[in-house]
Amino acid sequence: MINSPFFFSAQNEGDALVLRLRSADGTNRLTRECVGALREVIEKVRAEARPLVITGNEKFFSVGADLNEIARLDGPAAYEFARMGQALMRAIAEFPAPVFAAVSGYCMGGGFDLALACHRRIAAPNAVFGHRGAALGLLTGWGGTQRLPRLVGKGFAVEMFVTAEKVSAERAVEIGLVECVVADPLDEALRRIGSK
Repeated sequence: MINSPFFFSAQNEGDALVLRLRSADGTNRLTRECVGALREVIEKVRAEARPLVITGNEKFFSVGADLNEIARLDGPAAYEFARMGQALMRAIAEFPAPVFAAVSGYCMGGGFDLALACHRRIAAPNAVFGHRGAALGLLTGWGGTQRLPRLVGKGFAVEMFVTAEKVSAERAVEIGLVECVVADPLDEALRRIGSK
């Protein structure tokens, strides 16, 4: 099985492949190397057309891009990083089998874009969703501004992006961002796939 120990682990669970995000600090940052590695593994397993579940750990699905890394990018490098992120999100959105995001803890910024690119989202009670970019003078370039309005409506999506508002798991269900809130979102995703 394909693994990238610094960025994710890949594990077979019945008919599904579980990609568990990871980083040294546990926040599952989506660095340039991580984004490239994720896209590579998704392209490699595409032909198998098996369901995917993307998850993190109990406290963090993903906090998104590494802001220290972004701060060091010049214009052309930042543009290329945006294109890399877009390519990853497109590979997920166009994957030929169901892709679930099983979200526990913080799902922020580019991590939120990643969850939005998945076909279905299931949250733990402690899940928190948001795009904090506006508070930092940043705007996502990975497709979240297009995908979020399709799920929750333009008004609420604009409010989330402009105010950098964080949304609880309970509120995420109410607005249609996630399907349900359960104690173990990974187990529930696998159950829905039929791998449990």
